[in-house]
Amino acid sequence: MKYTRLGNSGLRVSRLCLGTMNMGSKDWKPWIFDEAESEPLIGHALDNGINFIDLADFYSAGEGEAVVGNILRRLARRDELILTTKLGYQIGQDVNSYGTSRKHILDAINGSLQRLKMDYIDIYMLHYFDTETPVEETMEALNDVVRSGKARYIGVSTMYTWQFAKILNVCEKNGWTKPVNMQLQLNCAYREEEREMIPYCMDQGIGVSSFSPLARGTLANDPNSTRNKTDFFTAQMYNDQASYEIACSVQRVAEAKGITSSQVAQAWVLRKPEISSMLVGADSVAQLDTAFAALETELDAEDLHEIERNYTPCDLINDYTAEKRTPRTPRAAIGKYAGQTPENHDLSIPSTAIGQYADQAANVA
Repeated sequence: MKYTRLGNSGLRVSRLCLGTMNMGSKDWKPWIFDEAESEPLIGHALDNGINFIDLADFYSAGEGEAVVGNILRRLARRDELILTTKLGYQIGQDVNSYGTSRKHILDAINGSLQRLKMDYIDIYMLHYFDTETPVEETMEALNDVVRSGKARYIGVSTMYTWQFAKILNVCEKNGWTKPVNMQLQLNCAYREEEREMIPYCMDQGIGVSSFSPLARGTLANDPNSTRNKTDFFTAQMYNDQASYEIACSVQRVAEAKGITSSQVAQAWVLRKPEISSMLVGADSVAQLDTAFAALETELDAEDLHEIERNYTPCDLINDYTAEKRTPRTPRAAIGKYAGQTPENHDLSIPSTAIGQYADQAANVA
């Protein structure tokens, strides 16, 4: 395992972070692993040097924290782990059981610690930016959580760059604890965070943890998995032609190198020095082994060109664009432009495939 400091903090984390969204209770989602099914995965991750484990109170409505906490108490020393859990999404029926108000933050940290049966969280994270609560209220409450010893650091996840800038500014202004980690979505089929958020984090000394390296299974060429057939988010985020073409390119590179598409897609993320740690959610020990192999997988210039040549810009993926994103497919022409097609114009667009993949591009269905 390789380790790195999380941004400018002194905290050292494994370059692979074990995601636990799939651990908890099948009453929440049909693809969730119960405690007995989850233990071999956590054990294998620990045995191979992973010290960074990601949770959220939202996962299995709290049961995920309880299940993972039970396993970790059996298998690991608490002081050798870096645990993060998140708050924000609703996990109860009360009108204050969601968001990032002072009330909910103080209730939520106590709830997470009780379920985990632990004294502190290493990184306590906002699952999203709550637009209904003043940022001052949120960050002062998180500062108090750190000062109380219930969390060692704070972090954030999935928001607009300007929202994160507000958070850092209010912390700087008031002398409150600043976030040390930004958790965001990044993979071959979704790279929008490379435009503003990742450069901003680099400038501010914030560690970046990326999740969904396989684009919810799209880049693993596994559209028929139980999760993909029951999780509508996959279709909402990656059901477009560009994502399909990118997945085909990943598959071509994998075939040329004699490895799996998953290993290629994960290696693409891990080669980026700006990514401190990549979250891995695994349904089997073999899938974890693929992530371990990706740490050592080299991608040359031709591999990278083949993987990246079909990427096109798209709407950001976050809570504020859910069900509102414009698919990466052409919209119908209207008015005076209706009826015009590319066949009417000689655009003389050259082929973008190069090297060993040029002849393969047209042959992938």
